[in-house]
Amino acid sequence: MQRKSRLLRRLMAIAFALSLLIGSRFVLPVFAKSPYDIVILNGRVMDPETNFDDIRNVGIKDGRIATITEDAISGQETIDATNHIVAPGFIDTHFHWTRPIGYKVALRDGVTTAMDLEAGVYGPRVDEWYQMHQDHSQVNYGTASGHEFARSKVTMNLPDEDLLDAPYSVVRSRGAGIGWSDDVLELEQGNQMLTLIDEGLRQGALGVASTVGYFPGATAREMFEVQRVGANYGRPTSVHLRYTPGTITTEPNGAQEILSNAVALGAPAVINHYNNPGWQMVQELLVRLREQGHNVWGEIYPYAAGMTTINAAFVRPENWVDTLGHKYEDTMQDSLTGEFYTLEKYQQVLAKAPATQIVLYKMPPDDIPDWCRLPGVIYASDAMMMPMAWDDAPTWDMPYEKIPNTHPRLAGTHGTCFRLARKHNIPLMQILAASSYNPAKYLGNTGLEAMQERGRLQEGMVADIVVLDPVKVTDNSTYAQGTLPTTGIPYVLVNGAIVVKDSEVLKDVNPGQPIRFPVAPKPRFQSLTLEDWQNKYLVSPTGFGALDKDVLNY
Repeated sequence: MQRKSRLLRRLMAIAFALSLLIGSRFVLPVFAKSPYDIVILNGRVMDPETNFDDIRNVGIKDGRIATITEDAISGQETIDATNHIVAPGFIDTHFHWTRPIGYKVALRDGVTTAMDLEAGVYGPRVDEWYQMHQDHSQVNYGTASGHEFARSKVTMNLPDEDLLDAPYSVVRSRGAGIGWSDDVLELEQGNQMLTLIDEGLRQGALGVASTVGYFPGATAREMFEVQRVGANYGRPTSVHLRYTPGTITTEPNGAQEILSNAVALGAPAVINHYNNPGWQMVQELLVRLREQGHNVWGEIYPYAAGMTTINAAFVRPENWVDTLGHKYEDTMQDSLTGEFYTLEKYQQVLAKAPATQIVLYKMPPDDIPDWCRLPGVIYASDAMMMPMAWDDAPTWDMPYEKIPNTHPRLAGTHGTCFRLARKHNIPLMQILAASSYNPAKYLGNTGLEAMQERGRLQEGMVADIVVLDPVKVTDNSTYAQGTLPTTGIPYVLVNGAIVVKDSEVLKDVNPGQPIRFPVAPKPRFQSLTLEDWQNKYLVSPTGFGALDKDVLNY
């Protein structure tokens, strides 16, 4: 026994000596049994919900934050976070590249939860989408029930196997014609579409995802009824606004449509990427409505350009050139070659490959720091994707610089916000809140339990954690090379497991959990009829003359 004890002490002494030689940040196995699985020592712990900000040690056990203390603690593994911030993992609610390679890039930007609440998933296949991720995802994952995919189904009768999510289906659906965008739905089609959306919510989708800004055929009634389907479950509708991108008048008008519907329905609502003309007005609307108790919020990404498919209705010449006054030569860029379009090239590509992705310049860069300082905002990347199934190329092993080029917001949204915060003296707590706590709070307020225990660095919460260097964290992605990862975030933990270690994403570590509502026993949508509307919103024709005779004694 004494020999074993001496051997153990010798091994621990050797380990300690090695730690001094290796450097300040390392993961060290501890040979003796320790009360915690992982400890993060000497870090600046920052919690956006409570505004706690001080040097502490963090102990993690069974996937949760077990202690935050000034006391000395030990664990099976140790992360030295000296001169680093320890903060809640980042929650990206607008993430289209929901595949292993997309998640790998996002992890380097501090993302621990990635959800697609704008395009979502074809309603009847929501459960299948979650099963596809189970035990295969490095980050937490979630989705909404997609308006666009349901609309594509009823307008073009696409087979269900062609309709899943953005990486798999956008090329298939948007490349199949223009019915998905331009058709005005008849009542029967509308009921079919709403039934499909409702099925996704029944299967546990987080809300309704709507890209109504791509549908010139969508009426005001259609959008109201789409939001009503979400309201039946108390869940948000997350919207790419009508008229987006537009003008300082039309952009706020698009937001007013969604927000007035939400207020009338008593439902949550999300205004997607309102970093467009009129953003000041949209921000004021959101703040004032929240002050009145409405659960409404919005998101930005910190870039002057966006990205979309070339067949988007809003980039048609009659709108983009004639109405908005843009030139293709200055604003529309091929993301793969970097070349700008002409009208002739636009028409050629539109005819041959209508779902081709383009970069679209639309805002002055000087506005970006102000977007980052908006109170209550959330940062969401709108990370674009390659058309692919789960295991298609590019695969997880592909080097970052070899991934086909895309918008830099995929890789650099949070890194950009930290860089801008240093330059423009934006408080660190603002950046952390917009990256983690704000989305968790808004979604948690809908009853989503998985978000009520994330986005916070507190005892008892799920251990989704980033360790970052506030001086060095920065984006590296550019429009020319949009897949280069953020640096300055050496550790990322998901559900208490280290997934990024020494700034490298660990392969085959898949602790991601579903962010999802429980499956409901039955649907809640009831088909709309003209008779029902008349009975509720018109006075019954009981007879004008008969009433007058009783009152006036004719």
